[in-house]
Parts: sequence; structure tokens; C-alpha cells
Amino acid sequence: MTQFTHLDERGQAHMVDVSTKHNTFREAKAQACVRMQSATLQAIAEDKLAKGDVLATARIAGIQAAKRTPDLIPLCHPLLLTKVSVELELDFTLPGVRIYTACRLSGQTGVEMEALTAASVAALTIYDMCKAIDKQMQITDLCVLAKSGGKSGDWSFDPYGTQAASLSANPDLALGIQPLTASTEIESTPNSAAELEVRFFAGLRESLERDQLSVSLTRLTSPSVAALLDWLSQQPGWQEVFTARRLLVAVNQVMVDLEHPLQAGDEVAFFPPVTGG
Repeated sequence: MTQFTHLDERGQAHMVDVSTKHNTFREAKAQACVRMQSATLQAIAEDKLAKGDVLATARIAGIQAAKRTPDLIPLCHPLLLTKVSVELELDFTLPGVRIYTACRLSGQTGVEMEALTAASVAALTIYDMCKAIDKQMQITDLCVLAKSGGKSGDWSFDPYGTQAASLSANPDLALGIQPLTASTEIESTPNSAAELEVRFFAGLRESLERDQLSVSLTRLTSPSVAALLDWLSQQPGWQEVFTARRLLVAVNQVMVDLEHPLQAGDEVAFFPPVTGG
């Protein structure tokens, strides 16, 4: 049976001793979402809230929160963060504000909690500044998107794989997202040995109104992520969606760049923009 590092031999909670660990580069990325009425989001965009600039205040709140994580979460180590970034995206298709955070350092323990705390407090700040005109806002989709460094190595969020299986038999409901129907008219391919399985997540998924698509490698100018992205951007009504956003891409649940080669049977996942720190 796996032993929990936060429990001592008597089962009592304690701060883990990391003094024997080596310093390594570590980074974590997280997200949160504040769903709201369209009028509320428009007021944020036009800077018409009585409390002031919502996005600027939420960004500072998130950065400050990351640095105060050990004061808020028991057993967390005080860390010398070298970078904290908070990126906020207005999504009128949601409608709401999407929050992406990144924390990094060279140290002896990870920064997942710092990234999550930054996203949480930024979301709470948005709620606080807008609650006078919208009391039905919801804070959703809080999770770690990716982490790197340390003994456990690199990891990225996989809502359709084994990491999500323990959350729910339905990965969409586990994320608090209602399943969408494939209403977009776009030519796809039947099942074949030469096709890719393409998946869309979060705001991208909602903008396209579908969560997956099968694409034949024969339709691409070259077997690469860049060629697939180019093909997707040429589909009717999708050009603005794919050209206006910086996208995070994973192939077979591993984060890659646009030059990564593709082969038949690959699963390619596109995510909304996440700040790199």
C-alpha cells in the first residue's frame, strides 16, 4: 500500500522533509473559470464595474496569492518562486472569464499548489468585484493543466484517460461541462487506418461546438501538428477560432510543439492558451 508522505508513522499530518532532495527546475500550470451573464462580461470588457479594473486587480491578486500559499494551505512549504504569471481571457461564448496561471522555480518541491491558489484567488477576486451586478456567477473547472520537474517527472491533464477515470464514468461531467453536440458542419473521415483522432477542450471545444473529430492524414500537406492546425483553420467557420488563439497541443497525452510529426492512430488534443510563465 502506498504511504502518504504527509502522514508520519502515527498517522499524524506533518510537513514533508525535503532537505535531502536535489534542486531541480519545476513548473506547474493551472486553470479556473468564472461563468457569468453576458452583460456582466460586457461590463468587464468595457471597464464599467464600480470597483474598478477587474482583470488587472484579479491578476495582481493571483500573483500575490501564489506567494502566500503556505499561509493559506497547511503543510505547504515556503517557496522562493522565480516566476508567477496570471493570464485572463474573456470568452463571450461561455460567457465568462478563463484564468490560466503558471508558477516556476528551481527548488526541492513542486509548485502545483501555488498555481492552483493563484487561479482560485484570481477567480474569487473576479467574483467579489462583480457580485453586485451578478450573484449567480459560478467558479468552475479548477485544475492543474501540467507540471514538470521533480522525481515524478512531467505530467499533463488527461480528461479522457485513466487519470480522469476515478472522477466519473463521464469525463465531461467530471469537469462540470455539459456534453455538446457536433452541430458544426465539417467534412470528416470514416474510421480508417490512416486517420487521427482530434479532440478539443475548454473554450476551444465550446467555440467549435464539438469535442472531437476524425481526420485522415491524407488530407494534410504533411504529417505534422502544424499541417493539421492549418487544415482545421481552413474549415468553414473555423478560421477565426484557430488563427486568433495561441494553442497548447498534446499528442498521445504528451505536450508537443507544432513541428511534432504525426502518424496514423495518434490522438491530438488542442487546448486554449496557457501562459508559459
